[in-house]
Amino acid sequence: MSQGTKWIHKLSTANIPAALIENGQNRVIDASLTLIRERAKLRGELLRALGGVKASASLLGVPLGHNSSFLQGPAFAPPRIREAIWCGSTNSSTEEGKELNDPRVLTDVGDVPIQEIRDCGVDDSRLMNVISESVKLVMEEEPLRPLVLGGDHSISFPVVRAVSEKLGGPLDILHLDAHPDIYHAFEGNIYSHASSFARIMEGGYARRLLQVGIRSITSEGREQGKRFGVEQYEMRTFSKDRHILENLKLGEGAKGVYVSVDVDCLDPAFAPGVSHIEPGGLSFRDVLNILHNLQADVAAADVVEFNPQRDTVDGMTAMVAAKLVRELTAKISK
Repeated sequence: MSQGTKWIHKLSTANIPAALIENGQNRVIDASLTLIRERAKLRGELLRALGGVKASASLLGVPLGHNSSFLQGPAFAPPRIREAIWCGSTNSSTEEGKELNDPRVLTDVGDVPIQEIRDCGVDDSRLMNVISESVKLVMEEEPLRPLVLGGDHSISFPVVRAVSEKLGGPLDILHLDAHPDIYHAFEGNIYSHASSFARIMEGGYARRLLQVGIRSITSEGREQGKRFGVEQYEMRTFSKDRHILENLKLGEGAKGVYVSVDVDCLDPAFAPGVSHIEPGGLSFRDVLNILHNLQADVAAADVVEFNPQRDTVDGMTAMVAAKLVRELTAKISK
């Protein structure tokens, strides 16, 4: 618990009127949403003035890490990913030829001020609503489509919820991860990063959920997968499943397609900077082949669970996360 949150709890037990604290929380939340709204509005107006673009990926940082079950380092990821995207060690072109320097391809609306909101004592239920509302504010500004920088994987629930509600129905979701993140309430926390997809499925926000790269799954993970009709592709059968996964076609009959990439879907040889190191994962080229060959109109995406505090070799995992963002940009922008 942060010092700011502890301070609010002390006030709550010191006969400070609850309405006074709530009013202060509401002002901070309103200010936070105003910041996202005005940034998104500015980016949308500029792109509409430029013309010639149907969809543009827009970075939205959600630096949340407290729902991690092991380490909270993913909260520090968004600025490190941005730094890696623009660090100059590589050019600005994606592998498919999109130029990130073109604002019609990639824009940025900044971060949801997670810590500032939490320091006011806002609970996780309201915090998740703030994240959802922030995503909706981005989507309201055509042609922006949110490309969310986590943060731990708990952020995917409010982001997917927002995208589904905004588009008016369930999505097809491609989820790359070492873990299914579908526990009912891991360690008693319904908002745990290990429970995000249980909330998504319970809410009816997904028509199809395909989980790829799985290699750390318990009996509950498999039972929950069966309960919700999840298509789970485990690494132990990847060589057999490769042809299917490199020729995916998603979105027909759904309101949109969402892609969620947990950096630990990769073997730690490619991405050591993660909280949960699980050997035996996908190669980086495996992931790119899946993304490049995906036939889908991607409405939104996230890249989560990069932990800068565990990164090694001069920011290698930061560059990996940045490359994932760059290639997802190419799938979103049109």
